[in-house]
Amino acid sequence: MEIFDQVEKLIEEIKGYPVSNKEELEKFRIQYLGSKNTIKPVFSLIKDVPNERKKEFGQKVNEAKQTAEAKFKEAQTGLKSAGTSDKYKSFDPSLPMDGEWEGSRHPVSITMNHFIKIFEKIGFEVAEEREIEDDWHNFTAMNTPEDHPARDMQDTFYLKDSDKMLLRTHTSSVQARVMTTQKPPIRIIAPGRVYRNETISARSHCQFHQVEGLYIDKNVSFADMKQTLLYFAREMYGVDTKIRLRPSFFPFTEPSAEMDVWMGTDTDATKRLTKGTGWLEVLGCGMVDPNVLKNCDIDPEVYSGFAFGIGIERTAMQKFEINDIRHLFENDLRFLKQFSSAT
Repeated sequence: MEIFDQVEKLIEEIKGYPVSNKEELEKFRIQYLGSKNTIKPVFSLIKDVPNERKKEFGQKVNEAKQTAEAKFKEAQTGLKSAGTSDKYKSFDPSLPMDGEWEGSRHPVSITMNHFIKIFEKIGFEVAEEREIEDDWHNFTAMNTPEDHPARDMQDTFYLKDSDKMLLRTHTSSVQARVMTTQKPPIRIIAPGRVYRNETISARSHCQFHQVEGLYIDKNVSFADMKQTLLYFAREMYGVDTKIRLRPSFFPFTEPSAEMDVWMGTDTDATKRLTKGTGWLEVLGCGMVDPNVLKNCDIDPEVYSGFAFGIGIERTAMQKFEINDIRHLFENDLRFLKQFSSAT
């Protein structure tokens, strides 16, 4: 039958096609294996084949396709064995990429995940919320009065044509939303991105990340907070880590403190990091102000609690010896590939 003869002729043509170099191999691939190869049209001829021979015809066309695939692989292997120096000698578009780089975790993500794991071990749950926040949850609920400097336009990104909606300046707004929707006991950590209208430099940025913690229950004391933060410091920096708490001020906690960890002054690196004191400031903390509890409909006569906040970028820069915070936001693959082995 003439159609079967056409397929036989095609098979013989494939077998006799000369492939002695990579250019001929590529031409062979395009002609017989490419998206517009010469075998495909032959399949459409099956409509002209009697029903009782359609199966036979299909098998014959498949034989042509398999002959082309076998010849391509054989020729490709032969060219490799011959040691051709052409840079495309091992190129096979039908195979998956070899040695594909799958990427790595960002140093901010690595540090944040480390924080989360530490606090999850002692019962803190992760709470996440919106980054576009309203004035009440971001400021008023957290005991920040109308005339507080943090409300000034130089610190806060307000949405266009609105003085009530803004990009959150801290993840304390997550605490406010949790306290207004859940009843104590509350034990959460709130990781996320925050925004401040600040000049970008090697040490500061208009966007950065925080992990804030909140624990509210009956009879929660300053000693509970200190013990929790000591546990965190020793999990983060080592079992022999020492901490100190210095008086400070935050509108949403009273009393408030800054926590430092002892890094020592044994090396030039620690001297520079601690400005010669041996102590490194790592977080702010304090007992939740009764006004914050009242704003969120929690009775301060029954419940008390503590809160703390940690800057992710500062810790990541110290952990990975990064000297410019801008590296963390520029998505430079040369920089990011350095962390492929970090977890």
